[in-house]
Amino acid sequence: MVTKNNNYVFKALDAYPYELENCVEALNYALSYNENDEMALSLMGRVYAEILTNYEEGIICYKLVLAENINNLEVQPHYINALLWNENYKEAEEFIKYALTVKGSDKAMLYLKKANLYEHKKEYSKAIDVLKLAHINAFNNEFIEYLKSEKERIKTKSFIKDDSVKEKETEVTNKKIKRKFGFLF
Repeated sequence: MVTKNNNYVFKALDAYPYELENCVEALNYALSYNENDEMALSLMGRVYAEILTNYEEGIICYKLVLAENINNLEVQPHYINALLWNENYKEAEEFIKYALTVKGSDKAMLYLKKANLYEHKKEYSKAIDVLKLAHINAFNNEFIEYLKSEKERIKTKSFIKDDSVKEKETEVTNKKIKRKFGFLF
């Protein structure tokens, strides 16, 4: 049965991402009919995280979806992306670990997100190892080709020793902090 709420969700899905004004208007109508609609909240999270780069608001929307249905498969990759972009690595790692246990979840995509997590943490060798698991769990040629391109991209970064990058970043960060706030130390 198609309800008014569903009609507005369909209009929002049709408008995303090219007609954002129509998308957001339809989402607001859909959420006014049912404030816990999983698809509307998920799409609203994407608008916040992917378009407006307001990761915190996007994460809140995704958490509302997961509060309604912890096994929602639609929200998994988007929620993980928002966590990675917001540098919530520990939370992303825990959610990926859980999501891999959910029946019917896209294991290849989740392993790719895990590789992205390791890449964000500059653990390139682990990222490449996890990409192998993604490849094993992939079942279409386009995704396999995408995994190969991701692997090549990460390999170009992996020639740098993982630990040396982390050390240099912390040194640079500490120097910047001392420069900016040297009067406090």
